[in-house]
Amino acid sequence: MHLTHELELFPGYKVTQMLFKEVKNAAELRQCAVEGKINGALINPTMLVNPFQVLVAANKAVNSQNNGKMKTRSLYSEIIFNLSPTNNISEAFKRFGCSDGDDSVLVVLIHNEDESQLLADLTARVSGRQVPVEEVSSLTDHAKVKKLYKVTQEEEKSGTLLDAVVCRMAAKDVM
Repeated sequence: MHLTHELELFPGYKVTQMLFKEVKNAAELRQCAVEGKINGALINPTMLVNPFQVLVAANKAVNSQNNGKMKTRSLYSEIIFNLSPTNNISEAFKRFGCSDGDDSVLVVLIHNEDESQLLADLTARVSGRQVPVEEVSSLTDHAKVKKLYKVTQEEEKSGTLLDAVVCRMAAKDVM
C-alpha cells in the first residue's frame, strides 16, 4: 500500500509515500502538521501527476537540508515548497498542502530507520482508506496542473505531463 524508496544520492535516507482516500479528518491532520505533531508532509494529491514527482521534491529537500540552504523551516515544508514551480512559499502551501476540506491526502515521510512504527502511527491518525500510492494519478486534476506549470500543447506532443512538471520543479532554482 505504501511506497518506499532509498535516495540514491543520500544513502540511509528513505522516502515513504502513503495515499489515503475518503479522508474525514483533513482539518485535524493539517492542524497537527502545523503544530509539529505529525512528522511528515501532507500533500494534496490532485496536484500530483505521479509519485516520482514527490521523490524529486524530497531529494531536493534533503539536499537543501544537508547544504544548509533550506528556504522553509522544516524538511517536510521544504518538500511541499519544492513541488511548486514558483518561489512563493505561501502559494506552494495553498496549492500543494493539505486543506481542511480535502477528502484525499498523500503523506510523505523521510526516515533512516525501520519505518514500520512511523507508518503505523501515521496510519492510525488518518481517518480514511489507504490505497496504493500508484493510484495518485487517478486523482490528478490535469487542467489545474497544466495551468499551474504552464504546460503548452507542443510540450505534451513531445513529452509527458510528468516530464514537463519535473523539468519545471528542477529548473526553478536557476530561473
